[in-house]
Amino acid sequence: MAVDASTYILGISAYFHDSAAALVKDGKVIVAIQEERLSRKKQDRGLPVQAARFCLEQAGISIKEVQHVAYYEKPFQKFERLLETQIAYYPQSFLPFRKTVKSWLREKLWVPHNIRKELGFKGDFFYAEHHESHAAAACYASPFEEAAYLTLDGVGEWACASLGTFTNNEIRQLAQQNYPHSVGMLYSAFTQYCGFRVNSGEYKLMGLAPYGTPKYVDLIKENFVSIQDDGSIELNLKYFKFHRGMRMINSKFEAVMGKPALKPEKHISTFYKDMAASIQAVLEEIVLKSAQHVKDKTGQKYLCFGGGVALNCKANQRLLESGIFEDVFIYSASGDAGGAVGAALLCANQEHPRRVAEVPSYLGRAFDSNSIQKTLEAHQVHFVQMEDEDLFLETSELLNEGKVVAWFQGRDEMGPRALGNRSILANPKGEEMRDKINEMIKFREQFRPFAPVVMEEHASNYFENIRNAHEMLFTFTTKESKQIEACVHKDGSARVQTVNTHQNKRLHQLLTKFHEKSGVPVLINTSFNRRGEPMVHSPEDALRTFFGSGLDVLVIGNFIIRKEENTNVKIKDIRLELD
Repeated sequence: MAVDASTYILGISAYFHDSAAALVKDGKVIVAIQEERLSRKKQDRGLPVQAARFCLEQAGISIKEVQHVAYYEKPFQKFERLLETQIAYYPQSFLPFRKTVKSWLREKLWVPHNIRKELGFKGDFFYAEHHESHAAAACYASPFEEAAYLTLDGVGEWACASLGTFTNNEIRQLAQQNYPHSVGMLYSAFTQYCGFRVNSGEYKLMGLAPYGTPKYVDLIKENFVSIQDDGSIELNLKYFKFHRGMRMINSKFEAVMGKPALKPEKHISTFYKDMAASIQAVLEEIVLKSAQHVKDKTGQKYLCFGGGVALNCKANQRLLESGIFEDVFIYSASGDAGGAVGAALLCANQEHPRRVAEVPSYLGRAFDSNSIQKTLEAHQVHFVQMEDEDLFLETSELLNEGKVVAWFQGRDEMGPRALGNRSILANPKGEEMRDKINEMIKFREQFRPFAPVVMEEHASNYFENIRNAHEMLFTFTTKESKQIEACVHKDGSARVQTVNTHQNKRLHQLLTKFHEKSGVPVLINTSFNRRGEPMVHSPEDALRTFFGSGLDVLVIGNFIIRKEENTNVKIKDIRLELD
């Protein structure tokens, strides 16, 4: 397939979870967004028609100017795996297969047809393998000229894990582990067992783990998973049901545990906390052994880590601190949403290899002052507009007083982390702030931690051995935990984001003013959304979330809106779907 040096390439991930679209021009990512931000359906799995159109609109082009659509996996290979698996476990697999096959026959096998129909695309299609897309997103976005790569997730077509090299702009796979022996599936099984939803609750399981003791590691390894020295695993499939049913685990799994799976929203006892700690320890062992094997096999100094498992910040800390590699890079959208970016970059580099200088974290839309003001006036919202210097000063004073501030600036972040453009910010002093945000704003579980955002030049004063923290993908052990109690987790760690003027100038300026006021260059930073909703995208979303929660202040662009000055404002609410 010939790819011209100046083509537009539209990357798409769809039909499983976290659908997204990305647009690449001249080998560089210029815009990308997840479908959920526009549809307002959390983890929207549908064809990302709105996201694709958004990308085109932001670039100022029509679909006629797109030469290639790059899809993040190969549907027929995936369907082949589904068929072989269902045949292997017939007749138990018949009923779930009957449910699953409908979506395949209706949409998943018709990717080109559906894209042509919905978008009017007439160009060529490029298909990457699922793990190839993960690897490409990690490698091309990395600062490394050459590196090894490791990808770990639930499953793609057949692969659940892969490893290889990135040299001369070429991604070369050396080995893979196939379904059903998947570390991602193993972790998701325990996610379900501990009462959380698969494909969305894994980060909750990670957050719960520090509240427990890993006393069941041996039980897990003796019954459910065999771990080899190279990090490959073998699941004891008699305890699992994901390969032949609609649940992850079966009654035999629960019998070994001695307790049934916890029902969602129920009290989490010490037993389930200990189980979360235990599977987290097992996951970390698998990640470290896999990384050591990659190092031994490739001899590379650096590692690019991708796939959904690469969103596990505690495992990433262990990996970084292990010293197996001199440095580790993880792309901000390392899960399936980032597959749209990876597939597009892989397509762009097929015949015109180039080093991608940078894949920005902020790839959505920036709303100008006129559009923001029109939205505020349409809803009769009382606001004050300020110049930058006054805005940062006023906001820092409000934060220092203990106000919780919704901070809406610039372009949306790409990926699951709020990186300071669609964030809720608060003073990190005192545990009561964490409880306030959980109870009145996020409406979520008390065990869930909040992340700190810190000025990069002061980060080493608060966190040990800190580096690679711009994307909030690693945890670090805290030094001055008493000053930032609200964003220190049970185990003394924090999922840190460092900020400099190059990465996010406005957030850095706000932190500078807050530092002058409070003596602390750190703020709580959590995503601007309520439980069950995606992060806000538009000013309309921001107002709906602001007036539908206990937030005190909304700073949107250069406008400040105070809740107490807008008691009569009514913004039509949307139904919360608890996750």
